[in-house]
Amino acid sequence: MKELFELIFHFKLKKLFFEPTKNSMIQFFRYAFVGGIATVVDWAVQYVITTLGAHYLVAAVFAFLAGLGTNFALSKLFVFNGEKGRVSGVWEFVSYGVIGVAGLGFTMVIMYLLTDILKLHFMLSKMAATLIVLFWNYIARKVFIYKEKK
Repeated sequence: MKELFELIFHFKLKKLFFEPTKNSMIQFFRYAFVGGIATVVDWAVQYVITTLGAHYLVAAVFAFLAGLGTNFALSKLFVFNGEKGRVSGVWEFVSYGVIGVAGLGFTMVIMYLLTDILKLHFMLSKMAATLIVLFWNYIARKVFIYKEKK
């Protein structure tokens, strides 16, 4: 935690964002940042497709795919660039996707409960689901894909 705050407060942006690291706090910071970018993509697709007339849960699937691709590419470049995956190439993406599909399942349940049961706007439901699923995705990917074998 100390290293993360030092990098932030001293504006050491190159080390904060680009240099390979195995520090979990710096990785989570990067993951949240990358996740923010992927979330903008996800939410934009969700909003546009729903506004064009699709059901919000159908739109959530397309939004998920757009966000997943964005998150995978940026995570490889910035978050887990200091770690070798347990699997490589196509299997790494498949593993990433399987964890993401579980996150999509959580998203769909949360959105249904908040939108259809509690009558919140679908975008508020999407925001709540995104925050909850962020932690699932990071922890699962860190443990199942990028954790070093001992």
